[in-house]
Amino acid sequence: MNKIDVPNLRPEGATMPRLPVRELKLVEGTAASLEGYGEIVDDPSSHRIEIVRWPAPGRRPVDSNSGDEGGTTEGIFACTWHGDVLRARNHAVGGDYVLGWSRLPPDAAEDRATTPRRQALLWRANYHPDGGQMFHPMDKGPFVVPLAPPGDDVKPEDFTAFWFDGGKGLYIHPNIWHDGVYPVGDSGRFLDRQGKVHARVSVNFPAEFGCYIAAPLATAL
Repeated sequence: MNKIDVPNLRPEGATMPRLPVRELKLVEGTAASLEGYGEIVDDPSSHRIEIVRWPAPGRRPVDSNSGDEGGTTEGIFACTWHGDVLRARNHAVGGDYVLGWSRLPPDAAEDRATTPRRQALLWRANYHPDGGQMFHPMDKGPFVVPLAPPGDDVKPEDFTAFWFDGGKGLYIHPNIWHDGVYPVGDSGRFLDRQGKVHARVSVNFPAEFGCYIAAPLATAL
């Protein structure tokens, strides 16, 4: 593994390297296929968000009635394709991201689509050690979410792309690798609820593995 760089959340495509692409397997997101990763969300108003107790810095434990009282925050996670570039704003935590591209970043244009949108090239992923995260669609339409099991030795081949038809939402357990939500259509809005601390641990695929990973964007499975 190469040196780990802290990723810039809004990289410019022209400054990104031209690298190989590793395509992910695409599976339907169901209760069975998501086991260990998360859950299907029917009712976002009642779905529980797991909050992880603050870790003890020494040999004395954190009191059992403390360390998990930060609660949750929520807002709209809005994704929009601008030509070949997918940008997102997470209003729950004030995030402003470039999630990916429909073609290699140096060739991507933001003012127009220069290639059919068949995939989203990811350059990063992260997990939240402090709590889980829920995405529930506000606009109907299929979407894709890449996920990988816990562990800081994560590799590109550990990821699987999960496809959803847009009728229900997704809840992701703490410590599960993910990035954002990848709408198959031009845009998507999702109710986002997550731990308020919003700790984030990231992997940078170009810097660490010399590649991008590609999540297929399918209208149906």
